[in-house]
Formats: sequence, structure tokens, C-alpha cells
Amino acid sequence: MSKQINVALIGNPNTGKTSVFNALTGLNQKVGNYPGITVEKKEGICKLPRGVKAHIIDLPGTYSLNASSLDESVVIELLLNKNDKDFPDVAIVVCDVENLKRNLLLYTQIKDLEIPTILAINMSDRMAYKGISLDIDTLEKELNTKIALISTKKKTGISELKTLITDYKNLSTEPCLNANDIDPTYFKDLKSAFPNQLLYKLWLVITQDVNFGKIDRQAFDALEDFKTKSNSDLKRLQQKETIKRYQFINNTLKKGQTIDLSSAKDLRIRLDRILTHKFWGYLIFATILLLIFQAIYDWSGIPMDFIDNTFASLSEWANNTLPEGSFTSLLADGIIPGIGGVIIFIPQIAFLFFFLALLEESGYMSRVVFLMDKVMRPFGLSGKSVVPLMSGTACAIPAVMATRNIESWKERLITILVTPFTTCSARLPVYLILIALVIPEGSFLGFSLQALTLLLLYIIGFVAAIGSAFVLHKTLKIKSKTFFVVEMPNYKTPLFKNVAITVIEKTKAFVLGAGKIILAISIVLWFLASYGPGENFNNAETIISEQFANDNISEDELNQHIASFKLENSYIGIAGHAIEPMISPLGYDWKIGIALITSFAAREVFVGTLATIYSVGSDDEDTIKNRMASEIHPVTKKPVFNFASGISLMLFYAFAMQCMSTLAIVKRETNSWKWPTSQLVFMSSFAYVVALITYQLLK
Repeated sequence: MSKQINVALIGNPNTGKTSVFNALTGLNQKVGNYPGITVEKKEGICKLPRGVKAHIIDLPGTYSLNASSLDESVVIELLLNKNDKDFPDVAIVVCDVENLKRNLLLYTQIKDLEIPTILAINMSDRMAYKGISLDIDTLEKELNTKIALISTKKKTGISELKTLITDYKNLSTEPCLNANDIDPTYFKDLKSAFPNQLLYKLWLVITQDVNFGKIDRQAFDALEDFKTKSNSDLKRLQQKETIKRYQFINNTLKKGQTIDLSSAKDLRIRLDRILTHKFWGYLIFATILLLIFQAIYDWSGIPMDFIDNTFASLSEWANNTLPEGSFTSLLADGIIPGIGGVIIFIPQIAFLFFFLALLEESGYMSRVVFLMDKVMRPFGLSGKSVVPLMSGTACAIPAVMATRNIESWKERLITILVTPFTTCSARLPVYLILIALVIPEGSFLGFSLQALTLLLLYIIGFVAAIGSAFVLHKTLKIKSKTFFVVEMPNYKTPLFKNVAITVIEKTKAFVLGAGKIILAISIVLWFLASYGPGENFNNAETIISEQFANDNISEDELNQHIASFKLENSYIGIAGHAIEPMISPLGYDWKIGIALITSFAAREVFVGTLATIYSVGSDDEDTIKNRMASEIHPVTKKPVFNFASGISLMLFYAFAMQCMSTLAIVKRETNSWKWPTSQLVFMSSFAYVVALITYQLLK
């Protein structure tokens, strides 16, 4: 059995750490959370020379081992706890060749922990462009390590990095410098009290305000004697430590790095002037969003039609080929339409993640964060709040988790509460099918009306989020001070591999997560729609046959009337009729009511629910869209899905809190049921009122 070693990928944000992780692991990776906390944990397997396997863990980005957020404390806790199953046999510190000075601060701190450490200098393809040259031998000597000069863009240096990982036992574990000189007496006493412990490990435990729950606390009880220094004194020593480290780094780079500024060709300043301009910046961002939504419609049409026709044919084949009975009915009218109602939206969701990945990979997303800070500030938020709000366009759950980076509790709480207003990918299937039903296929100024409608829904969600934030900012009596700092990474050509992995992993997570819920609900719905109490359901064929005995209708029409009558008298029909008085003022019938109820488990269930309901009610239609379009209201004799009811329903979904998973995460992040309960009540009530007013005005 081959040996497996633990490898920790560590580095500052925007150094290309994720690109290195993808280059080492490919698709052989998984994403989860650290036990007990909501910080993302990425890990994967890498095959190394000589049959060695490496368990790669991609730690959250951190600028130093002086923790200021939960993400950074995760890094420190792992590096201080040798009993942790993920404790690294070797650490890889990923640096950006253009920011070596800043990146090496973290490297020198990790070296003080005496962990075998490799320095991976990334983006080496930009060295000639920036006029940078490195003396690797000198740098290796000064830094007491081995260096891998890599370019994930050009796919160079990865094999050399793998070889260094394999030979990690030959790496020096000696620190780069003696940081104890900042206060020799203090550190000498500390060493005398704990002769068997690493001095820098003791220093981190003393100075970091984080929860070292996995560390043996008994071994450090006496540390209280060394915390007698005031916080200001400890901060002063930390500052002296940082200065000493940068002095060492400056001296090292003088020997091993040369920068010829005359050969550097940089368009970044000119691009930033345009992309962060107070007028053109916003116009460019709005145009990019509009083009994205246009592409989502135009590019996904062909694969969507193929998926739609495939599932319709599969359902028809099951009905015509398999023997009649409950199993065939379940398969053809429940499971296949339910799953098809989700699979059909994979193209749009994949394209959405594709464009978001491009914006992130290129470095443009950081400019958006900087640009939108000016918009956020009057509403009680900062630019850091934009990251969760933008992430919310994929899914509210990781977006809520992303608020961990916001230091101010008030700003973080407000961001958590308003993030579900942003249009997530779970709403996308609902919007797409409703837009196709009630918005014509015309164009305005060359842009599709349907694409413009989708963009408008995204804007409405964002406006609702910042509007709610303004109200919360004025009403929540929480005092806090904060400041906004964001790093502007260099513009980069997105790596296809990174974008592809992001699209595959995010789309797979969405489909599998939604699929489990939808499959279960589809089976339950099929049962509730295929069975019912009383004589009306059991004798439906006799009742309808007698009712239409004197009418000259075809057998297909008769069967459709029978199916419709059975559905109305089934368990699900009875439940739908029970809530119909509440939703009829919104323009909805009892079938839509059933879909609304099931959507509270997860919004994306709406489409699968209607697919199941309408496939049972009408077997002649080929698609969900056609089934819904042909639905006639029994009282008004008009289409159920008209312009007024369609817009009303879209706005209901734009504002309603219909995701139990998000509520659970909000409870976990705020450590109280008060906030998720308030969120559910307010968003649902607001959605109902807006949908009511909209329908009454448009009908």
C-alpha cells in the first residue's frame, strides 16, 4: 500500500493558490466545511513520483499568522496542532512573483514553526513582462528551502513541484531568522518555562485571540503568567516582529531579485481608470451583466431543446412500452418529469457559473467590489458586503458563509439578513420558465426582451437587498466601527482549467443537491396526485364518461377530462383547493399553490413540482412549458399563466424566503433562531404583498 502524505497549500489571497491546487488535483477533489464551523474546506488527492499519494488541503487565504478572521484562525489552528489528522507533513507557500516581498512574510512565520516548507513562486510567465529576474540558488540559500518556479497558465514547473513534495524529508526545517530578538529577556523566560515547546508556537498561542480547541490546554496553563503584558505591549511586540521580518525579506530580495522597471509594460493603471470610473465603471458593469444574460438565453437554447425532447420521449417510451400499473405511472409521470424539470436548466446554470468564474479569474471582480463600495456605504454596508451579495447569485448558503470575512458584526449581520434577496441559481429555473411563458420573444435595442426581463429581476433582487440593508442599518442598535480595504490583483487571462473545474463542481453540487430533494418530492407528489379519498376519485372514469356521454368528443379528450377530474379530487388536489382562497387574489390556482408549498423546501422544487402535476393532468403535451401554457382557469376560462399572474409569480419568488437550508445556515451563523425566523416572516409577507399589488394592477 502506497504511503499518503499531508500537504498544506498556504498563501495570501490572489496568489493563484487555487490554480496550483487545481493543477495538482484536477477533478479529484471535494469541497466541504471544517467540522463545527462554516469555513470552506477544499481537499484533493495528487499522485506523486515513486507511487506516493499526497492529500492536498487548500487552506483559506491569509496574509500572516496574526489572525483577524475565522478563515485565518483555521490556518493557525491546523499548523499548531500536530495531533490533527490533516497536520501537514509538508507545507507549500504559494507566492505571486510580482508580490514576493509581501508574500514572504507568511513564509518566514511558517518556517518558525519548523514545518518542512516549499516555496512555490507562481505566475513566472509574467517575469519577462514585468522585468523581473530571480536568482533561485541565492533565494534558496537565504530562505533555507527549495523553490519551485511555476506557471499554472503555461503549465510549467508543476512536475518539479511534485518532485519536491516527494522529497520533503530533505527540506531544512531551520527558521529563516531569529525573531526572538524583539524582546530577548521575555522570550528567554518563555523558553525556560516551556523547554519542550516551540518558542514561536508559544508566542502565537499568547497573541492570537482564536479558539485553540484542539490543542492540549493543560500544557499551556502557565502561559497566563506570560500574558501579563498589556494588549498594547503585545501589539507593539507584534509590530516589532513584523518590522524585523521585513528587514530580513528586503535584504534577501536585494540579493536574489532584480526588477528592471524600464522593461515593465503595464496597462493596469489605464484599465483601472476606466473600469473603476465613477460613470464608465458602472456602465461597463451593467453592460457586462446584460451581455451575460443575453448569452444565457441564446447559447443554451439548443442543449435545452435537446434535453427537453429527450425527457419527453423517454416518458412517452415508458408509458407505451412498460406494462400498465403503478410503477409505470410513477416512472413516466413522476420520476422522469421531475428529474427532467431540473436537468433541463443545467445549460443556463452552467453558463451563469462560467461567466462568474471568468469575472473572478480575470481580476475584474475585485474592481466591482471596489466600485460598489461607494454604493454600499450609505446603506450601512461596505465593499466587503458585495462579495457575499455577488456570491448569492450562485447560492445563498456559501454567500452567507462568506460574511465571515466582515469584521464588523453589524455589517456582517445585515449582510446575512439581506443576501437571500439576491437572485440565486435556484431561482433561475423558475424565472426562465415563467419568462418563456409570459414574455414575448421580441427585442429592444438589439437585446432580447426575455434577457432584459431576467436582468431586471436580478436588479430588483439587488435593490431589495440594499433597501432592506438601509432599513436595518437605521433600526438595528448595534455600535461598530470598520474600514474597507480590498486588494486589487493584477489582470490575468482566465485559466480554462480553473474555469472548467469551477463550472463542473458548482453545477454538479447544484444538480445533486436539488436532485435529491426533487426526486423525493416527485415521488410524494406522484402518490398524492395519483390517489385520493372518496367516490369521486375512485369512480372518476364512470362519472366523466356519463357526463360526456352525449358529447361528441374523442377518446383522447375524454381521457384528458378523466385525468383532470382525478387530479382535482386527489389528495394533492384537496390540499391545493384548501389554500386556493389565500392565493387566488395573486392570480394563482390550486396547482400553483401546491408548487408554492413544496418550494419552501427549496425554490428549484417549483419546476419539478409543476412537471409532476401537469404530466399527471395532461399526457398529450410534450413539455412543461406547453403544459403550463395550455392550463385554463376553470372560473375565468382564461390562461392561468397570463402576463399579470406570471409577473406576480416572478416577483413572489424574487422576494420570498423559500430555502430551508439557508435558514439553517443563518441560524448557525447568528447562533440564534431570532434572525432566521424574522427573515422568513418578513420576506414571505413582503413577497405576498408585492405579488398581490402587482396582480391587481396588471390583471
